[in-house]
Formats: sequence, C-alpha cells, structure tokens
Amino acid sequence: MEYLDFELPIKELEEQYKTCALVGEESGVDVRESCRQIEDKIISEKKRIYENLTPWQRVRLSRHPNRPYSLDYIYHITNNTFIELHGDRSFGDDKAMVGGFGSLDGQTVMFIGQQKGKNTKERQYRRFGMPNPEGYRKALRLMKLAEKFNKPIVTFMDTPGAYPGLEAEERGQGQAIAQNIYEMLLLKVPVICIVIGEGASGGAFGIGIGNKVFMLENTWYSVISPESCSSILWRSWDYKEVAANALKLTPQDMLEQKLIDGIIAEPLGGAHYDPVTTYRSVRNQIKDSLKELSKMSGETLMNHRQDKFLEMGVFKG
Repeated sequence: MEYLDFELPIKELEEQYKTCALVGEESGVDVRESCRQIEDKIISEKKRIYENLTPWQRVRLSRHPNRPYSLDYIYHITNNTFIELHGDRSFGDDKAMVGGFGSLDGQTVMFIGQQKGKNTKERQYRRFGMPNPEGYRKALRLMKLAEKFNKPIVTFMDTPGAYPGLEAEERGQGQAIAQNIYEMLLLKVPVICIVIGEGASGGAFGIGIGNKVFMLENTWYSVISPESCSSILWRSWDYKEVAANALKLTPQDMLEQKLIDGIIAEPLGGAHYDPVTTYRSVRNQIKDSLKELSKMSGETLMNHRQDKFLEMGVFKG
C-alpha cells in the first residue's frame, strides 16, 4: 500500500500493529489487547483524516495509484462476461478508451471507460488514460451500436484530460469530443455516467452526457485541473490548493450545484482500501438507475437527458 503525505500517521500506526502482531507470534506472549488498542487508534485516525479532507487532498486521493480503474469495475460488475470491442473504424484502436458488451444480472449493457495503467509500462500503453480522437470516435461507435440493439450504456470517467499531443489536434480532438456530446444528447437508450477518479474537462465530458451522472466519494469533476488552473492564473503550480478550493470540484460541491445526481460512498480511506465493497456499491447504483430509466421510452430518455443538461447554468428569475 502506498501512502500520501497526509496519510503518514495511519502508516505509522499500521506499522506498529504489524510489529505488535509479529512480537506476539514470535514470543508466544498474548499481545491481543495491545494490538486491539492500536487497531482502535487506526480506525480513529482514519476517521479524523478522511472525514475532514480538503478539496486538494480529495484530488490527490482520486489519483491514488492503488485505486481501481475502469476495467476493474467492468470485470467485477459483469462477473467477467465483458467482451471488449476495438477500433473506431476510421484510424485505429485507442488503448486509453475501452468498451464492449457485458452482462449485468442477465441484462446486456454497453460499458465504456477511460483506462489508466497500473505500472509504468501500462501507463505508457494506455497514455495515462488520456484518449486521442480515435478513442472518442470508438466510444461513439459503441454507443451507436448499443442504441441499435436497444442496450443501455454505462460510462466510467477517469482521465486527467484528453490527450494534448500534436497528433491529437491534427486528427480533430475538439471536433471528436464535440461530436460525442452532440450525439449522446440524441441517444434513445438509458445512459449512466460515473466519475470513478479524475473527471477533467472535455476529456471526461466526451463520455459524460447521461440521464444519471454519479461521482464516487473521493473523486473530482471540473473544467480544469487545479494545477492547470494555478498555472494559468498565477503562472505557477504553487497555488493548486487555492485553485482546488475555488473550482468547487468535489462531489459535495457538484451535488449542491445540482450538476450530478448522487454520490456513491467509498469505504473509509478510499476505494483502494476495499475495492470489492466499492464494486458492489457501484453495481447496486447502476442496477437501481437502470430499473428507474427502463420505465422511460426512447424519446422520453432523449428529452430527459437534453432537459437535464440544458438547465445547467440557466438562471430562472
């Protein structure tokens, strides 16, 4: 387990617990009471830290290298029935964007998500979860395929942004994202979008137009990252914490502004502490939402989605 700087008190206590347990095992002395006291301290310290996270600390937690990624959720939610589909039928297959059909309690669902890597080699292979235009075009192709066969769509957003390279601009990055937003507003099947990590700018929004939009508890969703905001406003990354506060990017901020439909709770400490419980929570939220949305006709679903996003930011006197 890797620890962030504000988690170091927990690391020290967990090391004490391991030492205590090892001493008892090697010496044969009953140290259960001592270990229990340390365990209680660990729980107490976790509550103190994680129930009082600053926006910047939540951003850092959303990037924790041990957090589950899109494919982790998809494989567990579908009980490994997921069949990945590849390519945009125009240029190539973007490894930063994954998608395909999977079964959720006997119901076929199209799952699409941005995929980061778990080690250096895989991060380079997945381009750190930053899709190229062909990634968004692949996602749109799969959405249209789901609509053709009247299957619901679930998307997982987790990206620091669309890939900013020269080749991405040459192949129409902005146009690809805009096209996705336009086409997603017209889909006549249920669409559920979930931020599972970083929800940065158009990179996330390109697969984020849903009838239901949720965020996991320790994630963020904003037009720009705190570092980039700080760099633009102050010409330095030193004010990233100030920017994180000002951007109102936490799930609580987004829910208060009525930009999302709900927050999915994570285990104490974050999704990486207990991934199985997190998968179960996400799965249950998807099932509940599909049950609600399945009562709507295709036309109603389309109008519901359009009304939902057109109302955002509109002042009503």
